[in-house]
Amino acid sequence: MSKRHESISSELAAWIARQRIFFVATAPLTPNGHINTSPKGGDTFRIIGPLAVAYQDYTGSGAETAAHLQENGRIVVMFCAFEGPPKIVRLHGRGEVIAAEHPRYAEMAALFPPHAGTRCFISITVERVSDSCGYAVPLYDYCGPRDILDKWTNSKSAEELRAYRSKHGQHSLDGLPSFNRNG
Repeated sequence: MSKRHESISSELAAWIARQRIFFVATAPLTPNGHINTSPKGGDTFRIIGPLAVAYQDYTGSGAETAAHLQENGRIVVMFCAFEGPPKIVRLHGRGEVIAAEHPRYAEMAALFPPHAGTRCFISITVERVSDSCGYAVPLYDYCGPRDILDKWTNSKSAEELRAYRSKHGQHSLDGLPSFNRNG
């Protein structure tokens, strides 16, 4: 049975901190647009306050989340227990893209380990906190982090990373601007 919480309690925060993966979902306003769900992992999620969270967003092949947030701000973050007792936690809210030129970028960067692949931070004002049973979520054994993105990122110069982001991350699948608000 689903339960709604007033905020992210210390118990929920501790549970969230133990999860090794989370999922982010956004959607454009148009009914024909592409809904996006992205898995995230590593040491990239922070609880900033009872109704405030953020995550470190790495360079990727698309920029759906950033484009959708620029358009409408809607976002949900979901955590699932793949080990231990079953549980699902969802954080619904309004997200903001904190890219390098944003006044809060340094503040966000100080909360996370430095990573050359960081393209932005997503800051979320949480409007709804809920959990549910997760009885049908299977158990999985964690084998370790993948190092493929780190190796790829470390093989690129800062200029090569900027060029990649410029080529692959300026618009969503539906043509919404993501990081380049002018085009």
